Amino acid sequence: MPMFLPPFLRPGDEVCLVSPSGAVGPALVDAARQRLAAWGYKPVEGRYARSAYGRFAGTDDERAADLQAAMDDPHVRCILCTRGGYGLMRIIDRLDFRPLLRHPKWVVGFSDITALHAALSRQGVVSVHGGMARALAELPPDALSVALLRDVLAGRLPAYTLPPHAGNRPGTAEGLLVGGNLSLLAALQGTPYEPPYAGNILFVEEVGESPYRIDRLLRTLRLGGVFRRLTGLVVGSFTGADPDPLMPGTLEQQIRDAVDNPSLPVCFGFPAGHGDDNRPLLLGHPARLDVTDAGATLAFR
Repeated sequence: MPMFLPPFLRPGDEVCLVSPSGAVGPALVDAARQRLAAWGYKPVEGRYARSAYGRFAGTDDERAADLQAAMDDPHVRCILCTRGGYGLMRIIDRLDFRPLLRHPKWVVGFSDITALHAALSRQGVVSVHGGMARALAELPPDALSVALLRDVLAGRLPAYTLPPHAGNRPGTAEGLLVGGNLSLLAALQGTPYEPPYAGNILFVEEVGESPYRIDRLLRTLRLGGVFRRLTGLVVGSFTGADPDPLMPGTLEQQIRDAVDNPSLPVCFGFPAGHGDDNRPLLLGHPARLDVTDAGATLAFR
């Protein structure tokens, strides 16, 4: 499968803010635009980026039209999704990805945006799992996740080094990095939009799910044969997963038990997900994962 790597951003490039999922506060959009302008880019926004329709940022038609317009516009070099929430599963099958194959551009977001990342990885288009409007608006400019996002968009690819973790399983893995939010990955299983797992490294994160629900999501991937097809697994933050005395073992043990591939390298504690320390990851990009007793590294090749 060919890899479509978007051109890295240069000063003056247009970055379009769109809201394909949940409604977002207008003040966050304003502040995100200011941050992008301070980085030297030209912020623009979709017609319905500030809309609200129940929990969504506009109707399905409006959100799909905004996202498609941003993908179609040759002047837009990067699409920054303003927030997650819920909504992309309702419009993903309306989108025409052919413009991104002809003229790739960066797509940035996480959480519900996993559905879009997965579809792009399936097409071979590299995208960025990273901070959205709230991070740009509320975190200081020197916050590591914000500074690294700026670096990635400018072409400075990260190489992450992590301390040892008791749950790690040593080994080396190479392949494309795919994945994102665990709930979305489970929901996409068996659809034309699930990411390409075979021969690749999976990243997962989650927020606000009980341990037994996390276990069910993991078992969904297991029953679909996902873990047997991977070369490696990177586990991000599982925010708000309160201990459940009725579930045996820790969350790390649940994850390790669900992985029915005893030779699969596993890296726990990667700082990405729904916390402030949400370091950007290039999904659909070749990566190498090394896990040893001394720690782990994740580098993009």
